[in-house]
Amino acid sequence: MPRTEKLFHDLDGENRYGVLLMAQLDAVPETLQLVIATTQEDEQSGGLRDMNQYLVRAIGVTEHRLSLGLFKTLAKRETHPLLYQYNTAAAGVFFRGTPDDPHALFADILQAYAGTFGPWRQPPTYLNTSRPLLSLLTSGGDLLGQMPEPLATAMVQALDAHGLESRTLKEETSDVDEHGRSRHRKVLLMDDAYVVAFDFTVEFFGRA
Repeated sequence: MPRTEKLFHDLDGENRYGVLLMAQLDAVPETLQLVIATTQEDEQSGGLRDMNQYLVRAIGVTEHRLSLGLFKTLAKRETHPLLYQYNTAAAGVFFRGTPDDPHALFADILQAYAGTFGPWRQPPTYLNTSRPLLSLLTSGGDLLGQMPEPLATAMVQALDAHGLESRTLKEETSDVDEHGRSRHRKVLLMDDAYVVAFDFTVEFFGRA
């Protein structure tokens, strides 16, 4: 069984848990080393029984939020709200007009944000912070923010629902860098901890 599949297989089950034992910078720039142990709940002892240990290398790290200790779910994703910033085009959202009910639009803007990102991104990231949001929405027109395309789509829908004119300026970007390498990132999730990187490799350390 390939090493990556073995790691995920170890954690497949209600009584399986992972433990992030260590996270440190690698000698290679923008690379993190993660040591993950897999465990299984032992009904007789009422504790966890060690299974295996793995070394996970995150290559080309652009963002991370890590906490050492126990986690239940481990997943590697190529589509996820955390990746919108990296894998979708950026767009500037402009509006013109004044809403009849600014507070209702304010609430819908926050709802559009939550509906796009869930718990993974929090306002005012991507929004125009030159003035408070409510003041911005009653200004008669301005830049609402520079944001990933999925959020821009949700914001335009909220603005349109309140009778405001909206305009989106999409930033044209290439899917590859100057060396022909993909710009797309992936994310490794450990409950609410994560690492965003170009790719991940797994090495088997052996039994714990």
